[in-house]
Amino acid sequence: MSICAIRLEPALISFGRRGGNGGNRAASATSQVLVPCKGLALQERAAAFSHARSSQWRLAAAIAAVEVEKGDSFDRLGSLSQVTGVLGCQWGDEGKGKLVDILAEHFDLVARCQGGSNAGHTIYNADGKKFALHLVPSGILNEKTLCVIGNGVVVHLPGLFNEIDGLESNGVSCDGRILVSDRAHLLFDLHQVIDGLREEELGHSFIGTTKRGIGPCYSSKVIRNGLRVSDLRHMDTFSQKLEILMRDAAARFKGFKYSADVLKDEVNRYKKFAERLEPFIADTIHVMHESIKKKKKILVEGGQATMLDIDFGTYPFVTSSSPSAGGICTGLGIPPRCLGDLVGVVKSYTTRVGSGPFPTEILGKGGDMLRVAGMEFGTTTGRPRRCGWIDIVALKYCCQINGLSSLNLTKLDVLSDFSEIKLGVTYKQIGGKIYESFPVDLQALEQIQVLNFKCFAFVLEWSFWFYSRFQRWR
Repeated sequence: MSICAIRLEPALISFGRRGGNGGNRAASATSQVLVPCKGLALQERAAAFSHARSSQWRLAAAIAAVEVEKGDSFDRLGSLSQVTGVLGCQWGDEGKGKLVDILAEHFDLVARCQGGSNAGHTIYNADGKKFALHLVPSGILNEKTLCVIGNGVVVHLPGLFNEIDGLESNGVSCDGRILVSDRAHLLFDLHQVIDGLREEELGHSFIGTTKRGIGPCYSSKVIRNGLRVSDLRHMDTFSQKLEILMRDAAARFKGFKYSADVLKDEVNRYKKFAERLEPFIADTIHVMHESIKKKKKILVEGGQATMLDIDFGTYPFVTSSSPSAGGICTGLGIPPRCLGDLVGVVKSYTTRVGSGPFPTEILGKGGDMLRVAGMEFGTTTGRPRRCGWIDIVALKYCCQINGLSSLNLTKLDVLSDFSEIKLGVTYKQIGGKIYESFPVDLQALEQIQVLNFKCFAFVLEWSFWFYSRFQRWR
């Protein structure tokens, strides 16, 4: 396994700029390049930087030490496999959207395979204009890229149209550049209402969802009373199917209001949506396979992250889909043998939104400092993120599940102002048991003590240890 890093311009670091691409997009593509780390031979240079005048200069020196020639780094980007996936390897918010935005120019298609508008991917155009995307794939700013919303995604049409309108109003053409799977499930406003009612029911045990209706929509899909995009082409039966969905919700939740007038208004609303969506609807499975046959390059953009996977995450404090490697196949109809490079995106520290276990969480002033330094507030909800040191136990677990070919390490500059950098490398249960892998038991996770925090004085030393550890996981 190779380990890759976002290369940062020293000029940006010296001015203390945090987060986002900002400025000229072409320049940001140069300053944030996926590059292969040259390995432990670089450790010989570490001592030369240990007496740097400030943490910012230390980071700049460290970056200079691991840089490769510009041509080599772009060769690395161009050599990514025909079907490449970008996956989150923590609890989300690792910077997947920014990486996809950078990589998109090397691919013909960028596809979302799971999740819905609970994803929040922030990217910037050449003028520094910020775009917060939730359903539209992050390759949309690259004019030659076709963006695909796959069958595994749950689609809230009002939200999708708002995103498209926002892009169009800022000069980003979406005409003929976005395809929505006819097999994707429709997420209605009623799903969002149910999401809120469900959280209220749970009381103090609430999950901390985005309340975007993702879980209830996937529930409708699984119990087989959901509606799909293809149903918009059959409005003669649409009303009957939607009525069944509404009656089911009213029977389950006392707070859900249902009437014939509500149904009629919603059907009329979706008749208009159907007309507008029609040019975007496609058999995306056929599109993907034809693209593979024609040797076109496909970049898959994962939403959320492996630690939020419905099967592999910290259940029940998880999302409702599969943001791990398997979700690429089920969410796009791509066979496993077609998958090539899988890039895991990892933040140099850890954040989490909502409830659930967080073994390396920093409480109090330290967590607040990290949150402010990294501007850790949710793209989708605006909620402050919980912050902590990077969790090596959880990260190793994610690497094992996904079979990653490389890692993309982000936000190293955020750590440059900290006098000491820590990594949590071992879990220990109260009573003495040391865990060999990430535990499934929620009670055990809540009682975990993180043993053997590795401490580092500056980023380069941190990076060397990080690289050497991943060589053992190949």
